[in-house]
Parts: sequence; C-alpha cells; structure tokens
Amino acid sequence: MPHQQYEWTAIAPWLTLFLIPGIGPRRFHQLLEKMGTPENVLAANPNTLTGLPKESIEGLRQLQRQTGEIYSEIQRQLEDTYLWFEKPHHYIIPYHATLYPKLLQELVDAPPLLFVNGHLEFLSLKQIAIVGSRNPSNQGQENAYSFAAELASRGYVITSGLAYGVDAAAHQGALAGGGATVAVLGTGLDVVYPARHKALAERICERGALISDFPLSTKPQSSNFPRRNRLISGLSTGVLVVEATLNSGSLITARLAAEQGRDVFAIPGSIHNPLSKGCHELIRQGAKLVDQVDHIVEEVRRQTPPNVQHIDFGNNETSDEATQSALNTEQQSVMEAIEDTTCHIDQIVLRTTLNVQQVADALLQLELSGFIESVPGGYRKRMRS
Repeated sequence: MPHQQYEWTAIAPWLTLFLIPGIGPRRFHQLLEKMGTPENVLAANPNTLTGLPKESIEGLRQLQRQTGEIYSEIQRQLEDTYLWFEKPHHYIIPYHATLYPKLLQELVDAPPLLFVNGHLEFLSLKQIAIVGSRNPSNQGQENAYSFAAELASRGYVITSGLAYGVDAAAHQGALAGGGATVAVLGTGLDVVYPARHKALAERICERGALISDFPLSTKPQSSNFPRRNRLISGLSTGVLVVEATLNSGSLITARLAAEQGRDVFAIPGSIHNPLSKGCHELIRQGAKLVDQVDHIVEEVRRQTPPNVQHIDFGNNETSDEATQSALNTEQQSVMEAIEDTTCHIDQIVLRTTLNVQQVADALLQLELSGFIESVPGGYRKRMRS
C-alpha cells in the first residue's frame, strides 16, 4: 500500500476531526491520547468525551447523524479539500507522519495537520526564520535580503511569513542565493495574502514550499497571525529579527521562539531609529547580537539537535561532471525506481526497500545534483547532455 500520509482515505478522518468547531490543537491531541485514532473519536458517544465545548459535541452528533448545518459545512470543506489535495505537489501531513517536521512535532500544541504546497523534502532541513517590519528601512530590507541569500547559499532553508517588507525580502534573498525558502501563511493555502505576493508565492512553490495549519479558504484576519508566527518559530532552528518596533509582531515570534528553546538573533541599529528599538529590546532580554552571517552559522551548528538534517546545497549548479557511479546506494535505488517515466514519491517508496524519509532525502540530493527534476505529478530523470 502507498504510505498512509499520502492516502486520502487515511487523511480524511484527521481532517474531519480537525474541522469540527471548537477542537484546537490541544484538544485534538488530548482526544487522540484518550481514544487512539481520529476514527475512534468520530465514532465515540460524544457524552463520554469530557472537556469538549457544546459546539464540538453538537458537531460530533451531526456527523454521526449525517445531517445538520455543521455536518453540511464539514462535508463541503472535505470535498473542496479533496479536489485541492489531488493536484500535484499538494499535501496534507498528519502529526504522526514520517515527514512531519521533527522540531515542530516536539511542541505540546503542534498542529494536528499541515497543509503543504511545494516540496516536502525542504521541511526536513535546517530552517532559519527571518522576520521583521512590514515597513523596513532600505537598509533593513537590504539586510534581510543579503542575510537570507548567504544563509541559503550555505544550505539553510529560509522561513518567513510572506508579508510585506522583511518577509518578502527574506524569501527573495533565499531564492537569489540559489537556496530554498518556506513561506508560512496565516490563511488557507488557496488564499495568498497579501494578494500582491501571488507571483512570489508561485516561485516559492518551485523552490521550497508554502505551508499552513489553517483549513482551505481561511481568510486573513488579525487573530490568525500569532498562530502563524508560532508555526514559523516552531519549524526553525533559530529566528533572526532584522528590524522591529517595540509593538511589532516579530517580537511575538521571537518570544515564541525563546519559549520553544530556539535561538533568537537580532541585528542592532541606530538608537535613533524606531525600527531598531525592538531588536535592542530583544538583545537586552538575551537575544544574540549579530552583524554577520557567521555569527548565526556558528551558533546554529553548535545548538541544532541531531534529528534535524542539514544538506549542503553547494553552489547549486547542475554538474555535468557528476556521474551516477558517485551516488550512494539509496540514491541509486531511487534512480532505478524512477526508470524513464514520471514517478510520484509514493511509487518510488513502493518500488524500493526505503522508507519515505530516505526516499525524500535521496530525491533532494538527486535534484540538487541535476540527475532528476520535479515536474507535475512527481519526479523524472533530467535529460543530460
């Protein structure tokens, strides 16, 4: 059988429970701890599930009766999500799945589901978050871009929130540096916000991923963004704040990062610049002052847990000198599985003795080395001259 985290039949119960009103991440995990699986929760007598609000109990009852407004709305969302899920490079990753990011999985209120548009492989690599003002100075925007470009060129995935200002500069810098970038949205993945960043979002999908823990069609609203910020910090090994005022949302991300045991870095600035005051406050509270990329790299190499991988992107050039004989056993096995057709990662797992994580790692290395390319529907061998 294909690996369960890619099968709609396995995901549907998780998504159904996820969509019931009033069940957030903590209640979701509490229910699973008590009942074992989402299927068991959905089949249980709602009166036996203690600690649920009335709207959640009523939602479970309607689902079991298959009637009512909550039931109809959840069915509509399931149908819409299925159509989205069937498109290439669209994924829904349950909390228990192999490809669920390990750092994020450590959080007590980790999202039960992650919606991903792009390349899953990048979620397993070391991520450095870069955040800051939506209205940065020219110098702040340049710092975000240049730090992201250099970190990306050294193999770190740059994570940010697709917002105006520092976020956008960080994503653009990562792409310019030949690396990968992950954008965490405070909306459903079918709603790009701000709309002006639609083209940037498309580029990110090609060389990274868009990720959200909100259901499809979720519109932007202010209450969503602290939750998005928690996801940004939770995915990352460290968080760099470039510019921020004292009431900036970036300081929330930094505080969450500190609570999660992540490194917090801040770039200092002029004492007369309001956009530097947030960074200075973070430094006073223990954030690491940085004025060059080496300061971040040295700290991250020292602190990163061993269960987070770091794959070197090198100079990101396709090497004509690379030969298949230089591939390791896992990479050779994946190359043989791809054969001469386009293959989805599920098919590759079935054709090899490797697990999903091993296949994902091999695919990433093969793509970076120019042996294969990512195309709609999966991967295919690249024509080499």
